[in-house]
Amino acid sequence: MNFNSNFKNIAENYLFAEVADRASKYTAAHPDKKVLKLGIGDVTLPLAPAVIEALHAAVDEMAVKESFKGYGPYEGYAFLREGIKGYYADMGVSVGADEIFVSDGAKSDLGNILDIFAKDNTVLVPDPVYPVYVDTNIMAGRKIVYADATEANGFLPMPDYKVNADVIYICSPNNPTGAAYTVAQLGEWVKYALEKKAVILYDAAYESFITEDGLARSIYQVEGAKACAIEFCSLSKLAGFTGTRCGYTVIPHSLACDGYSANKLWFRRQATKFNAAPYIIQRGAAAVYTPRGMAQIKQNLAVYQRNASLIAQCMDDLGIWYTGGKNSPYIWLKCPNGMGSWEFFDFLLNNAQVVGTPGAGFGKNGEGFFRLTAFGSEDTTREAVDRIKAVIK
Repeated sequence: MNFNSNFKNIAENYLFAEVADRASKYTAAHPDKKVLKLGIGDVTLPLAPAVIEALHAAVDEMAVKESFKGYGPYEGYAFLREGIKGYYADMGVSVGADEIFVSDGAKSDLGNILDIFAKDNTVLVPDPVYPVYVDTNIMAGRKIVYADATEANGFLPMPDYKVNADVIYICSPNNPTGAAYTVAQLGEWVKYALEKKAVILYDAAYESFITEDGLARSIYQVEGAKACAIEFCSLSKLAGFTGTRCGYTVIPHSLACDGYSANKLWFRRQATKFNAAPYIIQRGAAAVYTPRGMAQIKQNLAVYQRNASLIAQCMDDLGIWYTGGKNSPYIWLKCPNGMGSWEFFDFLLNNAQVVGTPGAGFGKNGEGFFRLTAFGSEDTTREAVDRIKAVIK
């Protein structure tokens, strides 16, 4: 018996686990200090009333023989997939309900989707990047190449035709940088993928934070994308499902290669390794896509958007360069006074008792940058901003 030796090639600690560990040690050593956490991208507002009502009703259904549910469809119940289809239609995008696969979250699907691709595929990821993209491919032993995201290009790298790739990861609005591609910019990536006969794995987890016209909420707003892109999305940030767990993946029927249908391959994979998201959770998720549910959810999103504006205004007042804040819950800032990422982490923790996420944890191009999130309460965010202003000169 041998373990997978590729695990030796990833960091021993997951980035956010390391952040939590350092914050916990500080708190234990300074029990009199109130630590404000703007690091991990977890939501803080409760589920919308419409969702809670749907969850309660679904629990009651499970108590009655006539309405009890056992195993559900591998791809998710039709009532939820139709709701998601309608959500896309409202943004002017047409997808079929049979192209939507419900899951327990985008993070799972982003890792599990690799099952349908050959291990000798070359993977292209931006740097800095959400660690899951890199770690899951290192675990599988794939070759990874990087697209440099830097201050110079606004952390929005564009295709380099001299680089050959088979699988391309794009997240927009981006985690960690908060930068968002326009539809036209994504069009260049679609053109590149089609020419290289590659597939784009498009993470749209933060699309609900888009406020500006011209920025993409779905890669399927780009002509030709259905022939080369798989889209992942989540209710975690849209509707506060980080603890409830529900997301979905869209795989168009037109995405095929060498006689293989990506849609059919994914269905076969899910039927083998996944028994669908729970019925109760799917009922709660379906309530998100009702007019009442969406109105309530937008009220919660508005809180996080105001928090993002507060942090962005703080950076403006301090003269600190940043991306995000307007179309994203993340503010990606340049560490002041030439500090390194972990140096700035320690500075904020020790002097302001504010926790953020060091950019170095997202890749080499993240060194010297730092991520703050808007998912705290309004009071916590205001207090954190005041503390940051007090210690940065």
